[in-house]
Amino acid sequence: MVLATDPYVWGTGRRKTAVARVRIKSGSGHFLVNGKPVDEFFTTPDTQKAARQSLTVTEAGDTYDVFVRVQGGGPTGQAGAVSLGLARALRGENPAFEAALREHGLLTRDSRMIERKKYGLRKARRATQFSKR
Repeated sequence: MVLATDPYVWGTGRRKTAVARVRIKSGSGHFLVNGKPVDEFFTTPDTQKAARQSLTVTEAGDTYDVFVRVQGGGPTGQAGAVSLGLARALRGENPAFEAALREHGLLTRDSRMIERKKYGLRKARRATQFSKR
């Protein structure tokens, strides 16, 4: 239950097996992921860019403080989950952002998941090496 006095707007993002719970509020542009600055948590430029993409598209980088709890998956999936959760939170805060976010595909959940391993194979599709002799 969200209280009327709650200053935060929430958004949930998922990608592969990662889940991100994003809270935003009006502020000065702080961006924390699991208690660390976003550049410290996501070490590669690609994942840093993916996590911040919603703020870049809406040009709202310095207007909101962002607090994220993310778990599961790896760095790429976590960055995608943060991006989707942040986009949903920004849309909840200001519905005028929806057009820009949707235009860049940031409100669409990427439904691709890892294919399950099949019996008799090494991985989902990789078979054992053929031996002629």
